[in-house]
Amino acid sequence: MGKTHKKSAKKKISYNRMGMLAIAMVVCILLAGLVYESRTLQNRIAIYDARAEELEESIQAEKDRTEEIDELKEYMQTDEFAEEVARDKLGLVKDNEIVFKESQEGQ
Repeated sequence: MGKTHKKSAKKKISYNRMGMLAIAMVVCILLAGLVYESRTLQNRIAIYDARAEELEESIQAEKDRTEEIDELKEYMQTDEFAEEVARDKLGLVKDNEIVFKESQEGQ
């Protein structure tokens, strides 16, 4: 009986070692998968951060453009702008102004 008990004990130990080895392999495979996914996610985060920075710059540029448009809008509501348009587009002058015209050669 002593030999049978030793054999069954050795079989149990070898089964335990095989089971532990199988579990260790599964853990290693899972760990490798996690490392791979971690690197993939870090790359995605870097891409998204760069995109976010581009969008922030674009937002700032649009805010600056909006500010310029608002300033132009305020200028367009002034008398100075109305006079400028009247001079350029309509050719109007004030009463006390002297207008000089260029003469065309050959006439």
